[in-house]
Amino acid sequence: MDQSAIINQAKDYIAKEQDAFFKAEVEDLLAKQDWKELEDRFYRNLEFGTGGLRGVIGGGYNRMNTLVVKSATQGLATYVLKAFPEKAKAGKLAAVIAYDSRHYSPEFAEAAALIFAGNGIKTYLFSALRPTPELSYAIRRLGADTGIVVTASHNPPQYNGYKAYWNDGAQVIAPHDEGIIREVNSVTEIKELTRVEAFSQGLLEIIDTVIDEPYQAMVRSRLFRPALIKAKAHEVKIVYTPLHGTGALHVEAVLGSLGLKVITVPEQREGNGDFPTVAFPNPEEAAALELALKLGKEVGADVVMATDPDADRLGIAVPSGKRGKPGDFTLVTGNQLGTLLADYIFLSLQESGKLPRKGAGPTKLAMVNSIVTTGMQKRVAESYGVKFYECLTGFKWIADVMARTEADQSAEVVFGTEESYGYLVENEVRDKDGVSAAALTAEMTLYWRSQGKSLLDRLDELYGINGYWQETGISKYFQGPQGPAIMQGIMAEYRKNPPKTLGGIEVEKVRDIQESLWKYPSQPGKTEKVDFPKSDVLQFYLKDGTVVSARPSGTEPKIKFYASSCTEIGAGGLEAAKAEAGRKLDAIKKDIRQVIGD
Repeated sequence: MDQSAIINQAKDYIAKEQDAFFKAEVEDLLAKQDWKELEDRFYRNLEFGTGGLRGVIGGGYNRMNTLVVKSATQGLATYVLKAFPEKAKAGKLAAVIAYDSRHYSPEFAEAAALIFAGNGIKTYLFSALRPTPELSYAIRRLGADTGIVVTASHNPPQYNGYKAYWNDGAQVIAPHDEGIIREVNSVTEIKELTRVEAFSQGLLEIIDTVIDEPYQAMVRSRLFRPALIKAKAHEVKIVYTPLHGTGALHVEAVLGSLGLKVITVPEQREGNGDFPTVAFPNPEEAAALELALKLGKEVGADVVMATDPDADRLGIAVPSGKRGKPGDFTLVTGNQLGTLLADYIFLSLQESGKLPRKGAGPTKLAMVNSIVTTGMQKRVAESYGVKFYECLTGFKWIADVMARTEADQSAEVVFGTEESYGYLVENEVRDKDGVSAAALTAEMTLYWRSQGKSLLDRLDELYGINGYWQETGISKYFQGPQGPAIMQGIMAEYRKNPPKTLGGIEVEKVRDIQESLWKYPSQPGKTEKVDFPKSDVLQFYLKDGTVVSARPSGTEPKIKFYASSCTEIGAGGLEAAKAEAGRKLDAIKKDIRQVIGD
């Protein structure tokens, strides 16, 4: 991009941006003639992808700022007006907006609300931080047509973004995602009202307790053993951290109302977009739980919990018991907690008579997980006679399975999960919900304690039944203008020359979801159809049952690999199976590193 093009783009942005801070940033860069930084801010427009927006906060068309938010929201509003012409004509369209603790989240949320109002769409806006799952719940409860949550999930502090939702409370999918993107890319005029005008015309309404209270009641209603909780809640001590995000409001209220003792990490309780105590506010990262684990050891917690900034993900750690020294904690992976929750949900339904005992007849109850989530969950579901579905990565696809099975009455999905610490245990929400997952995990902890077992004990029992499953992930960032091309090149090379082995194990078949085909390396002419929406994902199925998946991230400039391996437990027992699984996964990672670099 030459300097004259950069200057023209920068001047165009300065003329249109109304926020003084973002405008001054670009003016200052022009004055300094910082062409490298200016090129990064203007070599492209921040893409409104299938999930919405996400990017570094700052001035410029390739940054998150009020102008970019307004333009994107105008495109979304235009699409909604076209999608529901009768409601638009009657002036009955509605949207809901929530936001998290990130920098500029309140400003971006209000900017979006005033764009909706300028287009005649009534907007329900929370007055302060609220979790993503509550936004999904509010859309469904209020009968709104669309929604936005301003968040960058667990990205570093310099990021913000927003996710767009449809009237079912789920993130948008085809055909709406493509239609919205077309409208966003075609915006030439932005319609907006002032805050005073929006309120006076009845196009902006603040909602808080009208949603908070029924949402919390719904979360409590999804528990299985209220009598057990009432009798023994005092026996379980929970340490919790919202990681400077939105979770404390509801996690503390729900668990506290059940009589459970919740000790929140004081340094991380309040919302703070700097996330000053963590490098990444991500419960998947062990370092993010450092303060919570320290407090857990001090108070003798039975479980340590963490939600990410928008409280849609949950991570936990539990006392190691016989696995380690007294006071040690073991981090539970997203795959493991999803497996434990699936087992607990099905066991509880079975014991309450809502799930036929295996062999007693068919059931419509079902679970769904993503294609990169552990295969152990399928084995657990099938052991209870529960239907099992898999879908593409992302909770919008889990919500899609829920919607389709509801529509044709083929199944009732009672649990959805993905490996990246996302869980959904209710149907009133159509996105992952860290609040309800925390409540159910607390009850599950109490239940197994009442049976004389820890969560780790139960996990070992499940390994004994279903084999030992272990997963690993590899990610590599490719920043800058060349990043997307590098990732595309890696995927193209894997498609053109798929590996014959990974970690020394033969690749039996390849699932290419972009090309919608199963391929068989030993039989080059043989293919079978893959019944998924197209997505840039490759999956290598190895001879021993291990599955290795590769996909570029949809929200960050990185490529991600997932490997899931099952090792049957033989004469050497569980420890020998763990050692063998570790050896296999280490060898697979080495092969992948040779392709993408360290």
